[in-house]
Amino acid sequence: MSAPFLLAPMAELSHRALRELIEEFGGCDEYFTEMISAAALFGGGPFEKWYMDGGPCPEKLVYQLLGSDIEQIVKAAALLDTLECAGIDLNMGCSAPLIRKAGAGVAWMASIDRAGDLVKEVRKVVKRRLSVKMRTGFTDDFAYLVRFCRRLEAEGVDLIILHPRTAREKFKRSARWSYIAALRQELQIPVAGNGDITSAEGLITLAGGGETGPCDAVMVGRAAVRQPWIFAQAKRIGSREWPEKVTDTIIKETGLRFLELLARWQPPEFHISRARRFFSYFCDNLKWGTHLQNLLNREETLSGMERVWQEYFNSE
Repeated sequence: MSAPFLLAPMAELSHRALRELIEEFGGCDEYFTEMISAAALFGGGPFEKWYMDGGPCPEKLVYQLLGSDIEQIVKAAALLDTLECAGIDLNMGCSAPLIRKAGAGVAWMASIDRAGDLVKEVRKVVKRRLSVKMRTGFTDDFAYLVRFCRRLEAEGVDLIILHPRTAREKFKRSARWSYIAALRQELQIPVAGNGDITSAEGLITLAGGGETGPCDAVMVGRAAVRQPWIFAQAKRIGSREWPEKVTDTIIKETGLRFLELLARWQPPEFHISRARRFFSYFCDNLKWGTHLQNLLNREETLSGMERVWQEYFNSE
């Protein structure tokens, strides 16, 4: 039986419009939101309601929290836990320099005690599943990773999601999927894997265990933006329910549908940045994708982007 499929939390990408698009293709087992700032959640900002939008499937949604202050994170987790969702996730993996320097994201992995204290306090207020998404740490030290995860497990974490790269590697080195299988053997709680999945075939291989051993769930990030159909394709691969080749017609209609969903489910202030971010990946499906992406980036309205998108396919 295949391990569950999860959509990764991605800034400016894992919002409701993308979730709606993926769900229309057949969906995945769980959707993680883009990271929600614990500090901003109570700052009275105008956009927090959009980050908290649980649609289209609140029962499959996991809210991911980012922050550096334990008290703020606990307060935010308590609020989100009152909403319909599958769980709360703590971000201990984001390695963006500004976030790391602020003491958030992967910075939590610098101290086992501090990270353990955070989980202990959050566990007191969260009744739903509590997970942590992380990297291997600041160095390639598997023994430290095991000690770190065992402390989180002891404090009440229900699931570990491992992106097996160090804080400084980004995408320069292949994800060490062998670490995921090895970590799973060291813990009593489930371990999900994330990193370097590029196709439905690769997703199926890792979900089934592959050569590196089993994992309990597989999380997909950038590949699910390039191929919003990846989960559906993996579920139906080898059957006649899904075409062997994704046609230009499918690509064209998917791009147009995304623009419609973006206009419906995101505030106007987010439209252009989210559209540019999506098409920076989705254009990889096309022969002249880089040129098309450059044309799309010149547009300042969704209608302008739609026009450019249509013209590309009409000229083919």
